[in-house]
Amino acid sequence: MAVSIVESVVDIPEGVTVRLEGKKVTVAGGKGELVRDFSHAKVKLTLEGDKLRVWAVNPRKREASLVNTLATHVRNMIKGVTQGFTYKLKIVFVHFPTTIRIQDRKVIIQNFLGERRPREAAIVGDVKVSVQGDDIIVEGIDIEEVGQTAANIQQATRIRRKDLRKFLDGIYVYSKE
Repeated sequence: MAVSIVESVVDIPEGVTVRLEGKKVTVAGGKGELVRDFSHAKVKLTLEGDKLRVWAVNPRKREASLVNTLATHVRNMIKGVTQGFTYKLKIVFVHFPTTIRIQDRKVIIQNFLGERRPREAAIVGDVKVSVQGDDIIVEGIDIEEVGQTAANIQQATRIRRKDLRKFLDGIYVYSKE
């Protein structure tokens, strides 16, 4: 019987330190530190010098697909602590001028489509949100927190029960860096 091994290797660049405690991966770099627990996955993680090896022996289909998924998560963590992630959203309105302000850990959207009650979107984790003219800049080191915050803002201005071809107002993601 042949033994099949599915593996993926993540290269660790200069200036980034990766620690492995069981299946808990800690990545530290110039912008901060990210911790992720992969104990739910039935794959093996080993740290060999400046490479992190994610592998599985005789994997089933789900375990084999998890190997590349976990490797990509670690690559995103490395990119986050070195470069960071930035999402840019555009505020679009036709008639009623929409105003945006940041209060505590929420984005307050006022006068959207002339509504009196403001709409709110939650800011997730350690994400920085700033408003510059008709752009909203969402920045952080964790791609999931940045993406979820941008999605929360975009979903807060989703239009229901109106013709979407006519009512184009909203806040839309136009750049991911």
